Amino acid sequence: MTAAGDGAQAQAQAWPTKQIRFIVPFAAGGNADITARLLGEGLQRRFGQSVIVDNRPGAGGVVGQELVLQAPADGYTLVIGTPGTLYVSPLMAGKPSMLTDFAPVSLLSTVPMIVDVPANSRFKSWAELLAAAKAAPGTISVGHAGNGTPNHTDILRLQENEKVSFNIVPYRGSGVGLNDVLAGQIDAYVDQLSSSLPHLQSGKLRALVVVGDKRVPELPDVPTLAEVGAIPFDGGTTLGLYVRAGTPKAIVDTLNAATVTVLNETAVRQKFTELGATVRPSTPEEFATFQKADEAALADLAAKGLLKPQ
Repeated sequence: MTAAGDGAQAQAQAWPTKQIRFIVPFAAGGNADITARLLGEGLQRRFGQSVIVDNRPGAGGVVGQELVLQAPADGYTLVIGTPGTLYVSPLMAGKPSMLTDFAPVSLLSTVPMIVDVPANSRFKSWAELLAAAKAAPGTISVGHAGNGTPNHTDILRLQENEKVSFNIVPYRGSGVGLNDVLAGQIDAYVDQLSSSLPHLQSGKLRALVVVGDKRVPELPDVPTLAEVGAIPFDGGTTLGLYVRAGTPKAIVDTLNAATVTVLNETAVRQKFTELGATVRPSTPEEFATFQKADEAALADLAAKGLLKPQ
């Protein structure tokens, strides 16, 4: 091994030797916060060093992310986020992507996205809803949790892929939108499985399709995009772990190995299942490939004037 290689290995073996700060660029109590705390507890067990979760919400994740960029690139400051917070939020604010500022460590989890309709909806399948939308463009109302959210961009991608036009209705969060679809005020709603599941289990809502490539265990009879003949894409709400770009690869690899180990623990997997999420450990390279494809798809929407700065 070269002298440089020996130095990198020694650095990784010595890391970490002090407390790790884990920034969550969202408010406490949400899915990202709970995920960070689960992972933080696991990393603390693995490393024998304290991991402090620090909630710094604001500007769609940008506030917390910028704090990471003010810290040294030494692996002691981590940040959790959706890949979209690094490029969708800046895009909606008319700013450039932040992807090159961060080094991906591992994918963490995905909460599947589904298309809901009221239990008494005239649409019994995705094919029926799509046919109605194509027959009368702009008349089928589909709600989402806010501009720039995965719920919103999923609708835009569905429109583009299936060559259809919906009446897109934005809400401020899932709660109000779910109330409207439950009341039949809108035809359909694109939502995370976790927030819709109680209404699906009670029979007040029906799911037409999973916006992804795998069926979800909680809804074994609900087909995926590919199974209904639609162009498939990964539309779930995905969380990932990042450090500042420039962090030594040996440290990133050490952090990745520990993260993957924690995510594969049976008790941790069970807790993610209870959150309605699927654990998704990956290599840094797999994570980079995923977000590159996702960013390209959203950049295409922006180039077509569909995803606009606010």
